[in-house]
Amino acid sequence: MTLDKILNMFVVLLVVIDPVGVTPVFGALTRGGGELHRRRMAFKGTALAAAILLVFALIGDWLLTTLGITLPAFKIAGGILLFLIALDMVFARQSGGRSTTGREQEEARHKEDISVFPLAFPLIAGPGALTTILLMVGESRGNPLQFAAMIGVLLVILMLTLACLLVAGRLMRFLGETGANVMDRLFGVILAALAVQFVVDGVRAVFGPGA
Repeated sequence: MTLDKILNMFVVLLVVIDPVGVTPVFGALTRGGGELHRRRMAFKGTALAAAILLVFALIGDWLLTTLGITLPAFKIAGGILLFLIALDMVFARQSGGRSTTGREQEEARHKEDISVFPLAFPLIAGPGALTTILLMVGESRGNPLQFAAMIGVLLVILMLTLACLLVAGRLMRFLGETGANVMDRLFGVILAALAVQFVVDGVRAVFGPGA
């Protein structure tokens, strides 16, 4: 298990979960609530997202095997999904792939408890994050040390997400809408490149090194 591999995991999960990108949506959904309410939603939502992602990490290998999905096939499908999410990030678009849709946000504004929906899912533990976890689980098959490193990196990213949620107001005043979009676009370019690499690796595994 090399430092480069751990750094790669960190970058991929950081880009996909995108703590900075989650922050403005969280701030909008908790606007009007007290500080205690926002803190409670932040802690509860992050804990629920962690539970969802950890369950996927633990059953991911079994799930792929049970469904008869090979790792190369999932790499191709997962890479395509992550590329579509990256496009949303680059063009600063809101879609159900990495955030809530307009109608979902409208529904959430009328809910007092947003920790399960939309905070835990799909804002933090969304389709992109779940797909990435399954890809990493498949790659760490037969390598307990790599699996443990992935879990550790995931927990670090979730702690960063919680920290961003707890300082959502100050962070958004510092970055502003433009600053947040610039960071999203930078992360989107990185994610697009990583997504293409997943597809290339999957195609090579299916058709051979010459593909």
